[in-house]
Amino acid sequence: MKFSSILALYPLFWSLCLFFVLPFRLRSSNEAEVQVPGQAYGAPPRFSLKRTAIWTTWLSLVVFGLYYLNYVYGWVGVEMLDFFTARRASVQ
Repeated sequence: MKFSSILALYPLFWSLCLFFVLPFRLRSSNEAEVQVPGQAYGAPPRFSLKRTAIWTTWLSLVVFGLYYLNYVYGWVGVEMLDFFTARRASVQ
C-alpha cells in the first residue's frame, strides 16, 4: 500500500472511530448533579476534546493497523464477503 493511500485512508478511520468514542464516559448534567443556568438537561457538564481526541487516535491506530495487516496478509478477501451470489457446488 502506498504512503499516499495511508494518508488518505487514516483520516477516514479516525473520523469513524470518533463516532464510536464520543458516547463513552459522557454523563448528562442530571447524572453529574451539576447544573449550569441556561444549560439543557441532556447536555454534558464537562467535555474534554483533548481526551476524546487521544482515545480516538489510539482506537483508530488499532483499527487501521488491523486493516493494514489484513491488506498485507489477505485474511479476509472480497470473495469471502460475497453474500448475494450463489455458491457453486463442487459436487458433480
